[in-house]
Amino acid sequence: MSVVEISGLTKTFTKGNVTALQGIDLQIEAGEFVSLIGPSGCGKSTLLRVIADLTPPTEGTVSVNGKPAPKARADHDYGMVFQDSVLFDWRTVAKNVALPLEMLGRDRARRKERVEEMLKLVELQGFGDHHPWQLSGGMQMRVAIARALAFEPSLLLMDEPFGALDEMTRERLNIELLEIWRRTQSTVVFVTHSISEAVFLSTRVVVMSPRPGRIAGIVDVDLPQPRTTSTREEPRFFELVTEVRELLRGVGADQHGSVLAEAAE
Repeated sequence: MSVVEISGLTKTFTKGNVTALQGIDLQIEAGEFVSLIGPSGCGKSTLLRVIADLTPPTEGTVSVNGKPAPKARADHDYGMVFQDSVLFDWRTVAKNVALPLEMLGRDRARRKERVEEMLKLVELQGFGDHHPWQLSGGMQMRVAIARALAFEPSLLLMDEPFGALDEMTRERLNIELLEIWRRTQSTVVFVTHSISEAVFLSTRVVVMSPRPGRIAGIVDVDLPQPRTTSTREEPRFFELVTEVRELLRGVGADQHGSVLAEAAE
C-alpha cells in the first residue's frame, strides 16, 4: 500500500478561476524521500497542502496510508514543516516541541521523555530552556522539524523549509535531514526550488510544469546512501542535476531564472 496515492487530482481556486493543478497521478511508497520541483507558481505547495488536507481537491482523490486525506489528518498521520519555522517566541524550545503532544493529551512524563528524544535527534540537547529568538535560523528550523516529528507521524511534509537560509547552513541541514529521515524511517515529501537540493536529498524527483501544474516527469535518484558532502562532487550527481534541468527546460522552466540559477549550485 502506498503512503500517498493521488489519482486524477485537479485543484481550481474559485477566486480568479485559477487552475493550480491538473490531472495529477502520483504514488509515494513507504520510506521514500520525494521532492517536488518546478517553476514558481506551478502548484508545488498547493499539492503539498492538498495531501495535508489543508485545501480540498476540486476533482480526483487523495489518500494517505490508505485513508482519505481528511481521515489521515484527523488520525495525525503526518507532520508538516513550513517555509517559516512558525515557532512561538513566548514558549521555550522544549515547550514548542511539546505543543502537539499537549494537544493530543499525552501525559507530562511521556511529553518530557519524547521532547528529550526529539532534541537529541536534531542535535539540540541543552537548548530546551532557550527561546526561539535566541537561536539561529538553522536551529529554529531544526526545532520545527523536531516538533513535526514529536508525535511519530509516518509522513513528513516539508514546504521549502531551508529556502531562507544561507547556502552553508542549507547544505549542512540537508545532511542532517537525511540522517533524521534514516533514523525515523519516515516518508518525506519535500518542496524545493533548488535542483541540486532535490537531487541530493531524494530517492525520486517529481518535475512539475508551469501552471496548471502537471507532472512533466519523474527522475529516479540512484545515488548511494548515506550521502555526504562529497556526493555533490560525483559525476552521477551532475548527470542527475542535468536530467532534472532538462526536464524543467522542456516544460518551459527556462523562463524562470530563479529555477535555472539554482541548477548551477
